[in-house]
Amino acid sequence: MSAQLSSSLVGKSVVTLDDLSVPQIDDLLLKARYIDSHRREVAHTCDGRVLATLFYEPSTRTRLSFETAMLRLGGQVIGFAGANQSSASKGETIADTLKTVSNYVDVVAMRHPKEGAALVASQAVDTPVINAGDGGHMHPTQTLADLATIYNRFGRVHHLTVGLCGDLTFGRTVHSLIETLCRFGDITFVLISPRELCTPQYVLDRINDTPSCSYVEVQDMTDVLGDLDVLYMTRVQQERFFNEDDYLRLRDTYILDREKLALGKDSLAVLHPLPRVNEIAFDVDEDPRAAYFEQVKNGMLMRMALESSVVGDELPGYDPEAMENDIQTIQEVRA
Repeated sequence: MSAQLSSSLVGKSVVTLDDLSVPQIDDLLLKARYIDSHRREVAHTCDGRVLATLFYEPSTRTRLSFETAMLRLGGQVIGFAGANQSSASKGETIADTLKTVSNYVDVVAMRHPKEGAALVASQAVDTPVINAGDGGHMHPTQTLADLATIYNRFGRVHHLTVGLCGDLTFGRTVHSLIETLCRFGDITFVLISPRELCTPQYVLDRINDTPSCSYVEVQDMTDVLGDLDVLYMTRVQQERFFNEDDYLRLRDTYILDREKLALGKDSLAVLHPLPRVNEIAFDVDEDPRAAYFEQVKNGMLMRMALESSVVGDELPGYDPEAMENDIQTIQEVRA
């Protein structure tokens, strides 16, 4: 299984995680674990490769994570960190930008404020395009970081009660995570939000279409904290609001502090895609249940696994056949 599994990602764009099979996601999880314990061995995996980071909207963690991932693999990075720094400011289309940049690089990571932009980019060129976030739609590599963090904490990504709290309307990380966890199955989702920021119907439909998954919608976080295995906090995103008054009214709806955290299980994992504003108090950071900075590291590791896979560079010392039993064990436990 594994040799074909690894090679099947070569040249592949990742617009949503539906572009990857569940076994391929399992393989990326295992590659990330291998990379973490073999930093020196993989340091020249992508020698001679070039990554383009085309970020049409601001980003700190995601852009630097993609770039650090390629640099740690031995490759190089070019790109821009804002639409005003590119020919988009002159009216150039996404397709034309990609057709130009694809002549320079081996893989592209792109973030754009408009839904569907990553799909347009991937259809314009043969070079692999990895979606680094498109509007309120999808953020697949953040979801890979989330999955890795959940797996590292629980040894599984199924048979869990997962609470998602805050902006569930515009939160692309939330949408990606829900849809992907539905593919693994056996998840109870607790959707915590004000009515104005509730989960879109198409995401609820995805849960309803998965027989082993279910959801409840609530407005009070403290009522459900004790039931959760995972609490995924999100910020209310000012940049997604057209009305400043609505943003100011909703931004402080949910704030997790040590007093509220005391209601949770000892095994609870608190995740957050970052950046946070004030929805998680700083006094939570030292609690062992805080997993959001662990997510940051896992994001880099998963992007290293993905970038090396789509350009077709094997990780030195990584033996897919030797890992087959581990992958099989994950699938048997999930079943």
